[in-house]
Amino acid sequence: MNASENPWKTHSSTVVYDNNWLTLRHEDVSTPAGTPGIYGVVSFKNKAVGVVPIDAEGNIYLVGQYRYTLNEYSWEIPEGGCPVGTDPLDSAKRELKEETGLEARRWTSIARIHTSNSATDEEGFIFLAQDLVQGEQEPEDTEDLQVRKVPLAEAVRMVMASEITDAISMTAILMVSRTLGV
Repeated sequence: MNASENPWKTHSSTVVYDNNWLTLRHEDVSTPAGTPGIYGVVSFKNKAVGVVPIDAEGNIYLVGQYRYTLNEYSWEIPEGGCPVGTDPLDSAKRELKEETGLEARRWTSIARIHTSNSATDEEGFIFLAQDLVQGEQEPEDTEDLQVRKVPLAEAVRMVMASEITDAISMTAILMVSRTLGV
C-alpha cells in the first residue's frame, strides 16, 4: 500500500455533540488490519494561531491565564482561533493585539502543525512577530490575562522544565529559538 493511501474505512459517522467551537463525532470504522473499530473525532471550527513576539533585546512576551480544562494556570505565547476561510496571519495579528497590545511591523511564518492528531483535526499556524510597537490590550470577556516579558533563552528553559506545557507554545518557542540561534 502507498504510504499516502488511507488504510481506514469509515462505515458511519454520527455527530454526538456540537457547539460554536467544535463538533464531536462517533465513527464506526474498519482498522488498517480490517477489524471493526470505533473512533471519536473532535473537529474544531477554527484553526489555531500562535505568535512569538520578540523585541530588539531578544525578549518574548508570554500570556498567563487560568485554563478551565486543565484546572491550572498556564503560561503561553499569544494564541487563539482563526475562523476557517480566514487568513491565519490576519488572525495572528488580531490575537497579538488583543492579548498583549502589541503590533508588529515584520511577520515570519514559522510552522504549520497538528496539535493532537490522534483525536482532533486541529491545524495550527505559528508566526514570529518582530519590530514591535506597544499599544493597549483588548482582551475578550472570557480572558483574564497577565503579560510577562522574558528573554527567549528563559522561555526555552521554561519549556524544558515543563513550566510551559501548551503544545503550540512549546513548539513555537523551540522553533523560534532554533531559527534565531538562541
